[in-house]
Amino acid sequence: MINNIVGIDVGGTFTDIAILSDGIIKIYKLPSTPSDPSIAVNQGIRETGVEKAQFVHGSTVATNALLESKGSKTALITTMGFEDVLEIGRQNRSDLYNLSIDRAPALVPWELRFGISERVDHTGRILEDISKESLNSLVELIQEAHVDSIAISFLFSFINPERTSTVVVNSYVGPVMSKYLKKLETSLGSDLRIMQSSGGSITASLASEEPVRTVLSGPAGGVVGAFYVAGEAGIKNI
Repeated sequence: MINNIVGIDVGGTFTDIAILSDGIIKIYKLPSTPSDPSIAVNQGIRETGVEKAQFVHGSTVATNALLESKGSKTALITTMGFEDVLEIGRQNRSDLYNLSIDRAPALVPWELRFGISERVDHTGRILEDISKESLNSLVELIQEAHVDSIAISFLFSFINPERTSTVVVNSYVGPVMSKYLKKLETSLGSDLRIMQSSGGSITASLASEEPVRTVLSGPAGGVVGAFYVAGEAGIKNI
């Protein structure tokens, strides 16, 4: 039976470990290891002496991969004519009437965005199926590009459901997060849950498949903790 609950938060500067055991909370802090965040996590767990526990982990690994442009080399496959959706984006911007505004580059550059002739309607009914010839040509282009991951988002893909910006982020941070979480599972065991941006937690395997869920897991953990403390203090409208 597991009596210990261990919370782990990895930041850019420090890795924090909180241990709840028999109603008592112990806090441990040590410097993070940005080149491989799992090193600091494993070191901290060893030094605290925790053996069996339920681990809940919030991390900025996916966040930092986005902010520092250190994700994987990603290709985007989409409906022909919609290759530049990432570049166009939305009208929302900080300076609406500035025609010379500097925008962050798209996570997938234009040379790695591939359009293929296909079309479904808004109900998901196939109007034009993908031909074998165009698919073979696309495979050759992808192989020549030597990418690490591939995001696929066709027109009206919300029927299936999937959105271009989300699936691109997922593909971009996927290899980084998957490698990291596999290391943690190897050392910490299967009792590992990952904080997600909504404030809840998911299994490490699901976080590896859908790492976009974890992009704001670090801040979300702080909000959940603050909400709990406010409730214990009798503050209802925090």
